[in-house]
Amino acid sequence: MKQEKDAARHALPRYQQIARQLTQAILSGELLPGSRLPSSRTMALEMGVARATIENAYGDLAAQGWLERRGQAGTFVSQTLSPAQPAFTTSAPPAGNREPLPFQMGLPALDAFPRALWSRLMGRRLRLQTRFDLAAPPCEGEAVLRQAIVDYLRFSRSIDCQPEQVFITAGYSMAMTLALRALAQPGEGILLEDPGFPFIRPVLAQAGLRFCPVAVDSEGMDIRQGNQRYPDARFALITPAHQSPLGVALSLPRRRELLDWAALNDRWVIEDDYDSEFRYHGKPLPPVKSLDAPQRVIYAGTFSKSLFPALRTAWLVAPPQCVAAFRQVAQHLPCTVPPLYQHTIADFIREGHFWRHLKKMRHCYGQRRQWLESALAEQGFAVTPQQGGIQLVVPVTGNDSEMASKAVKAGLAVQAISDWRMAHKGESGLLMSFTNIVSPEQARKQARALREALK
Repeated sequence: MKQEKDAARHALPRYQQIARQLTQAILSGELLPGSRLPSSRTMALEMGVARATIENAYGDLAAQGWLERRGQAGTFVSQTLSPAQPAFTTSAPPAGNREPLPFQMGLPALDAFPRALWSRLMGRRLRLQTRFDLAAPPCEGEAVLRQAIVDYLRFSRSIDCQPEQVFITAGYSMAMTLALRALAQPGEGILLEDPGFPFIRPVLAQAGLRFCPVAVDSEGMDIRQGNQRYPDARFALITPAHQSPLGVALSLPRRRELLDWAALNDRWVIEDDYDSEFRYHGKPLPPVKSLDAPQRVIYAGTFSKSLFPALRTAWLVAPPQCVAAFRQVAQHLPCTVPPLYQHTIADFIREGHFWRHLKKMRHCYGQRRQWLESALAEQGFAVTPQQGGIQLVVPVTGNDSEMASKAVKAGLAVQAISDWRMAHKGESGLLMSFTNIVSPEQARKQARALREALK
């Protein structure tokens, strides 16, 4: 068995082996947050590999949020990471195991995706390809997918935009990188929800932005407080439909306050609409972008939650006055999503499969959430009510980081709300997903395991 594991490990590309070693060093506390790594040249000499191999390993970990690249200053372990923070140790299953961990967040229901249909659509595209489809795609993405996204947003999200405003990127982090390179200058402030999604912070830090944490309450980010505390902030990053991680929606008065804030002094709002489609009661809330008369909102979305993460495909909608700046940056940061994937996604949307899939998944997630809520209630846990989303919050008393750490040691991918906070204290809670729970029995088994882990 050991020989088989060794063979599987050595079958990985060398840069992935090095990236895994660095990740383990971070998790074990051998590499502390903020510590500087050797230069790629020095590391290559020490390990006896090509410098490009180290650059690939560093680049891979920077894209995942483990490392921060600070230009000439060097490469550092991300300040947002900590060995005591299980939020950063459960983002992927263990090496060699592709099955999701119990409660693993950030994943849709992998068993419910129509793989046979997807295979037929992709096979048809393969048969229809010409030699010209083998060339590199346009830097802003394939026209057919951009048009499909425009049609979908107009019908489903009440967003009126044109294909030239849409940019296809290899994931949400790359979409953020594109927007910030086009508009941001080092040292500018960005309002961030607190608590908020931690994995994007390395991207913001790499752009040189100054973090401006703003408290989140039952109405979402407190825009007025943010403006008072950080009057010179130029950006705001929000998840208004289903705040990550608390699940609250940004109220209509605060949406208007946010747009008024953005209309002054050349400010920009970046709206991350990451899982708005999955609302169990009524239609999804309208995005802030649909109210954006001043054209100050950059709208970002991804297919990782609505389809599957392996696509590594996201998009953003740039305001009309920014299209030229975005295209100029995109020429040096081109879309790397294979044209075959882009064409297949476009067919999936245009032929109505996307809409039907989302409708099916809303029912599926509503049922699976209920299974887990009931199972947790049997074990004495309460669940914070939410209108949608693909994760839930379990309020707890005491140190939620320590509780999450115990759960992680037991093989449960539970995260602590405290590990998503920056400056503001608040109620303790555990975050977990239910998307890949396929039966009430499995939900009860995982809930019992959580109770045992926290004893």
